[in-house]
Amino acid sequence: MTEIIGVRFKSGGKQYYFDPRGQQVSEGQGVIIETSRGLEYGQCAQGNTMVEDETVVQPLRPLVRIATDKDLDTVAKNREKEKKAFVICQDKIAAHGLDMKLVEVEYNFEGSKILFFFTSEGRVDFRALVKDLAGVFHARIELRQIGVRDEAKMLGGLGICGRPFCCAGFLDEFQPVSIKMAKTQNLSLNPTKISGTCGRLMCCLKYEQEAYEDAVRRMPKNESFVETPEGVGTISQVNLLKETVTVRLEDQPETPKCFHNCEICVVRNGKGKRPEGYVAPPPEELAKLRKVTPVEEPKSLLNSLDSALTGLGVAAPEGREEGETASRRRRSRSRRGSKPAGEAPAEQQSAKPAAPPKQKAPRGEKAKPAGQQSAPPQTEQPQEAPAGEKKRPRRRYHRKSRGDKPQAPEA
Repeated sequence: MTEIIGVRFKSGGKQYYFDPRGQQVSEGQGVIIETSRGLEYGQCAQGNTMVEDETVVQPLRPLVRIATDKDLDTVAKNREKEKKAFVICQDKIAAHGLDMKLVEVEYNFEGSKILFFFTSEGRVDFRALVKDLAGVFHARIELRQIGVRDEAKMLGGLGICGRPFCCAGFLDEFQPVSIKMAKTQNLSLNPTKISGTCGRLMCCLKYEQEAYEDAVRRMPKNESFVETPEGVGTISQVNLLKETVTVRLEDQPETPKCFHNCEICVVRNGKGKRPEGYVAPPPEELAKLRKVTPVEEPKSLLNSLDSALTGLGVAAPEGREEGETASRRRRSRSRRGSKPAGEAPAEQQSAKPAAPPKQKAPRGEKAKPAGQQSAPPQTEQPQEAPAGEKKRPRRRYHRKSRGDKPQAPEA
């Protein structure tokens, strides 16, 4: 096992591994590293880690020391010198009339070497420019031509997605991107839509390429002859993200229909003639290809709230279950058309009142029709007899059974 630390010399740059020489370095600390160009300042991106011997390239360059306050002051002074050197170099380029664009200037930690990065469409003869710069700075001068993607990585910015450039943020190395990736992902081949700020194809086309390639292997090709739950037909469009296909049915060619990949059976993959001797299966067999999705019963808002509270470890409020039980009872009664106890049913309430029993009309009176109601009999109020007269006794009749003869009334 080998102990290593990871160091970055630029924000978003590539990570290099060095030997810590027994020193404990935490992530984010400044360190002084010995490189092929001399001493350099960098930031620790990965602390002390033990890895297999086969995973690192020997020999590892050593860690000199952890950066001190004096080292940080030296780095700050070099940044100020870089700004002045940038302006001077631009003036020299304009004086020599060179077709080149200066991108960045970089001082090494010791200040004995200055590196100028520039872009150009072709080769540039900058030998006279190097001599002038060396006479001004009295240091070793190096000019390096870079590409437009490296320029975007150094300068940074925002892409068409609104986020910072991937190359300036987290990409250590550029991945090869081709126009074939845009075709596989069914993207528009308009250069303004699939190109980044640097003018090259966007690096993010590489991110999902493997997923699209896997979907292409599982999905049928365009113009394939397939069997669907509604008949046989030819595929006119393939959606890799949703894994659906649009099919022109032979019975209904004017109305294409959409099916999921699991609902079709490929008879011929790709363009070609219809298979000889092919006979379409009966509709009953084709209907078995349809994907049936189970429909879940909708849950009430209270039930979903209770499940959420249970998942968070919070008990449901008291009385919730009793309230739900009462609500269910009320709903079941409303469905059956009944009402709670204590109230008469709707049928009984809406019914007419029962007719009173028929009574025999007294003697001397004719019976009236059922529709007419007889006035209640008026009872005569007893009048007081004048003084000196005796009251006349009231006759009373005693009703006997039918079998017996009526007796004469008593006087």
